[in-house]
Amino acid sequence: MNGIIETIVNSLKDLLGLAVKAIPGLLGAIIILFLTRYAVQLVQNIVDNAGSRAIRSLSLRLLLKKTTRVAIWVIGIVLACVVAFPDFELGDVIATLGLGSVAIGFAFQDIFKNFLAGIILLIEEPFSIGDEIHTGDFEGKVENISIRTTQIRTYQGQKVLLPNSTVFTEALEVVTAYPSRRTDLAVGVDYNTPLTEASNILESLIARVEGVLDNPAPEIDLVNFNDSSIDFIVRYWTKPQQKEVRHVQTRAIVAIKKAFDDADINIPYPIRTLYYYDQEKYNDYFPNENRSSNS
Repeated sequence: MNGIIETIVNSLKDLLGLAVKAIPGLLGAIIILFLTRYAVQLVQNIVDNAGSRAIRSLSLRLLLKKTTRVAIWVIGIVLACVVAFPDFELGDVIATLGLGSVAIGFAFQDIFKNFLAGIILLIEEPFSIGDEIHTGDFEGKVENISIRTTQIRTYQGQKVLLPNSTVFTEALEVVTAYPSRRTDLAVGVDYNTPLTEASNILESLIARVEGVLDNPAPEIDLVNFNDSSIDFIVRYWTKPQQKEVRHVQTRAIVAIKKAFDDADINIPYPIRTLYYYDQEKYNDYFPNENRSSNS
């Protein structure tokens, strides 16, 4: 019994000695992690200031900041592991990372796919933060481009996170890619309307609507003989933002209605003509003799 107790006591002493020896390494690792945290903030501020002067693209500045942050944290964690576990050399860390990379790749292939797509989007910059885009069932303003997702705010005020791989591979419409955007507004007039007069009215008033751009100039086209009307298309250009397009279209509709009312030009309702007849007199099911006698 005394031998067993002595063995346990010796084991505890050995463990305590190992713990005491490990304390400096653990303290050193903790200090390295705290220094890494402050180093990340310091380097990011330096990179942000330098990038704002040297790089005009906001997306590229974001990519540079995020890459710098990840790199510094990786270096800090590796150094902390080496200090905390002296027997675990840097070569062992690299070998472990190499052996685990295949398994990690299969387990997190979707994450890596979005990560690579995010880097390509930030480098190629098909759109920037503040642009309005339309992809799939979603349309709105880009608020953030991260390594994994693209965040947009829809016109209804909803937050949508789109996987970068989806944004990168699917068709994407950048609504604000150019400084102007065209709206095609349909207007119908009745068949008694002098078309030249109506066209001149539309051409003169649309140019005076607030928000309609002078260049490119508005265009008025006759496009169709409809059932109840002859149809014009008023084509005009505005700034590309959705809010601006809506407001200008509202002003244009109000102006067109007022101008047509002043000129006694009708915007017709759909018209249907109904014919009534005597079904007993004109009945295909009556025999010929009955039809002749009835007549």
